[in-house]
Amino acid sequence: MATAAAAASLRYFPSSIRNRSYPGTIGGGAVVTFSPRRGRCATAAVAAPSREAEPASSLGDLTRVDFPILDQEFDGNKLVYFDNGSTSQKPSHVMKALDDYYRFYNSNVHRGIHALSAKATDAYESARRKVANFVNAADSREIIFTRNATEAINLVAYSWGLSNLKQGDEIILTVAEHHSAIVPWQFVSQKTGAVLKYVGLTKEEVPDIEQLKGLLSSKTKIVVVHHVSNVLGSMLPIEEVVSCANKVGAKVLVDACQSVPHMPVDVQKLGADFLVASSHKMCGPTGVGFLHGKFEILSSMEPFLGGGEMIADVFEDKSTYAEPPSRFEAGTPAIGEAIGLGVAIDYLSHFGMQRIHEYEKELGSYLYESLLSVPNVRIYGPAPSASDHRAPLCSFNVENVHPTDIAEILDLQHGVAIRSGHHCAQILHRTLGINASARASLHFYNTKEEVDAFIHGLKATIDFLTSHH
Repeated sequence: MATAAAAASLRYFPSSIRNRSYPGTIGGGAVVTFSPRRGRCATAAVAAPSREAEPASSLGDLTRVDFPILDQEFDGNKLVYFDNGSTSQKPSHVMKALDDYYRFYNSNVHRGIHALSAKATDAYESARRKVANFVNAADSREIIFTRNATEAINLVAYSWGLSNLKQGDEIILTVAEHHSAIVPWQFVSQKTGAVLKYVGLTKEEVPDIEQLKGLLSSKTKIVVVHHVSNVLGSMLPIEEVVSCANKVGAKVLVDACQSVPHMPVDVQKLGADFLVASSHKMCGPTGVGFLHGKFEILSSMEPFLGGGEMIADVFEDKSTYAEPPSRFEAGTPAIGEAIGLGVAIDYLSHFGMQRIHEYEKELGSYLYESLLSVPNVRIYGPAPSASDHRAPLCSFNVENVHPTDIAEILDLQHGVAIRSGHHCAQILHRTLGINASARASLHFYNTKEEVDAFIHGLKATIDFLTSHH
């Protein structure tokens, strides 16, 4: 048995660990390469067990049977999926909704009077109302369907930003923003002459809200901030940010991709002018996301894309435009995907976002405390506490071990899926003095038993990697 285990470990030894720079310092060799996947056995059957067969002891136990992808093994190891910060898994209900749309009432929306078109339109617009209710929008017309949150931010940057920003105006962001919340505003800055200003971190490794307040001035036109960091796990006080920004007449855009899937989010309470989120992180399909914008602001904005659906009248030399949301949904939208998002919202709402949030807080704290038991580990961001919310994710490094090697061996030898790299946050990683990190991110269908399996695999992975150097 020991000989077989040793042989298996050597078979999975990644060629990519040679000539690596380690993440403790910024320097050369930042390119990360992956060795090819080898020796995967066929997956186990993915049929979900019945609820009666296994009594639930936690929200994770109760819900995971709805996610057939989780019921499989790799090389004898049960899959542990801890890459939810990148994308969530999808319950059977969502997959059935997609199948039903394409199987029974596939048709374009808003453009036909026949039965299939009417049914598709009703389902599509019902999904919009579900999104509006889910985030407590004042009006479903404030919900714009987009391809993803990235497109939603680009929509605001181009439609609102290019029309409202000029030379010398200022855009405030934090160093912890996702690239999708930075790059569009760099484009706008280059085109308009507006200036980007960045808020740094406190010693607790959270964006410095006091510094942000100090940067606000009459020159500030928009503040672009995350709600929950996809690397640090920290949550920003959006209501406070909005209140301060309003005093200088600035708009606020909130990237809520890491909050909307995990906790109750009330856009009216937050008060931000714009908020974006993605379906695929909240148990819905890929290819659709949404922008929430205050209706009076959306009504004042020029279209983002031109084409069908977004027009009122088209003449030879000009066109007039539809009211929101149609103004910003040119062409045939992702109909089935939007319907799937609506069903994902039904699924989340069945359990309740507060219940999901409380369970994930407990599970996230368990992950954090368990990671601290690993020798030479460094976790980024604030520690969980009663007063400070921390998302159910941990970005970390282990001294003298590259995070990509950790992720690769965890996957190949232990069936644990985590992420490694810069997580679309290079500026933040440079601020932290590292090139990359590993990240374990949880969702409500995960369990403490899976955390234990991850920690066991991580310790074994570190022993394996350090013994082969």
